[in-house]
Amino acid sequence: MKPILEVQHLTKEFKIGAKQERYLSLRDALAKPFRKKDKEASTFLALDDINFNVNAGESIGIIGRNGAGKSTLLKILSRITPPSSGKIVCRGRVASLLEVGTGFHPELSGRENVYMNGSILGMRKAEINKHFDSIVDFSGVEKFLDTPLKRYSSGMQLRLAFSVAAFLEPEILIIDEVLAVGDAEFQKKCLNKMKDVSMNEGRTVLFVSHDMNAIKTLSNTAILLDSGKVVKNDKVGEVIPLYLNRIQLTNNWNRPETSAAPHFTNVSIVVKDHQPQLKLEVTFTVKSDVKMNKAFVAFNISSNTGTMIGQAIPNLEPFIDASFSKQTFTTEIEITGFVPGTFLVSAWIGPHYSETYDWQKDIVGFNIVDTPQPGRVYPHAAEQGNIVPFSKMINN
Repeated sequence: MKPILEVQHLTKEFKIGAKQERYLSLRDALAKPFRKKDKEASTFLALDDINFNVNAGESIGIIGRNGAGKSTLLKILSRITPPSSGKIVCRGRVASLLEVGTGFHPELSGRENVYMNGSILGMRKAEINKHFDSIVDFSGVEKFLDTPLKRYSSGMQLRLAFSVAAFLEPEILIIDEVLAVGDAEFQKKCLNKMKDVSMNEGRTVLFVSHDMNAIKTLSNTAILLDSGKVVKNDKVGEVIPLYLNRIQLTNNWNRPETSAAPHFTNVSIVVKDHQPQLKLEVTFTVKSDVKMNKAFVAFNISSNTGTMIGQAIPNLEPFIDASFSKQTFTTEIEITGFVPGTFLVSAWIGPHYSETYDWQKDIVGFNIVDTPQPGRVYPHAAEQGNIVPFSKMINN
């Protein structure tokens, strides 16, 4: 049987530094010889000779650092943007969820958007009617079904968009990191649905995520991209360790202040003590140029194999004030009994668990080099778990 998807020598080239063309007046034309010449645009290879096949019913995780080419690849597979060269052979109907609200019209109601999106996927009205109740039930937006989409929160839009993509029976389902916008409960619901779609319904799933736990749960195989090239295409258990080993561990993360919405601009971490209790001091700066609701933060800690260790929430009440523009905080996280190894920390900020302002994954990390448990004679091995519990014999 032929693969449901064949990607052959796929390349995507972007021009950077190119000045946008504009209409010229007579005055512009006369002045052109005397103007300083613009710098020539350079080219950037977002994808460089990508090759892989996907069989029907496979679930593929696509992983890599930011800028590796993951989203560009999905946009080309979804026919949103054309490749510069190469060929894609697709033997099935494709539904994609790359951004919140993709393919939806803000002025139409939720109900109208379901039918419009189904038509775009090539479905007849009778087919859409067949799945309509399931879509609405899964999305949980029944109360607002006849409200214009522009009045939905980003989380509500995501719920409806995912439900349409999952229930209208495409042969190939393509999902980008967009699920990160949803709350934890809905993310879990989506992952279970994608697993069901792949394993029980025999449909093909391509899934991009920085959450290695989600990749392991959903995917049979994984493709690691770096600088627009395929580094490895193999079983998920072979690819994830390679990806994590390529992550450059840092204890201080910064990014340019480019967003008006509430976001992290700096996160730094210091290991203060780990005998017998691990103490992490986390300093973070949050910036916002727009009005926002009061928010709180959470820090996810995962192992270098992508297993979630736990989530630390310094304050259960929102403590970041709505009126600030830029503010720095320091918090301390205490955990008992860590196994030696490499650990990564992700930072989240939002006004409520169902709404995310910013989520930066695996941005800082730390190493534990010895067992944080005094009196232990033998080293703790990875197969014995991620923590070293304290135990004490009590004599009767």
